Amino acid sequence: MGKVFKALSDKTRREILKLLNDKDMNAGEIAKHFDMSKPSISKHLDILREAELISSEKRGQFMIYSINTTVIQEVLGGFLDLFKK
Repeated sequence: MGKVFKALSDKTRREILKLLNDKDMNAGEIAKHFDMSKPSISKHLDILREAELISSEKRGQFMIYSINTTVIQEVLGGFLDLFKK
């Protein structure tokens, strides 16, 4: 759960998740929404992938990223369980 919260602590990564919630995208499409280098976007994508918040699939010459809503639901459920009486 720690990797997920670390990944979600960054505003850029939260914005990437919002974009991927709308549709699957490649790194170039994601990068167009930000004023930063493609290597910086790749680093953010790596952190999201390590936390299993996104998955990637090679399609032709592109790596396509998609959101993993199952992990988000599990983490939020686990977080809410902390506050149950």
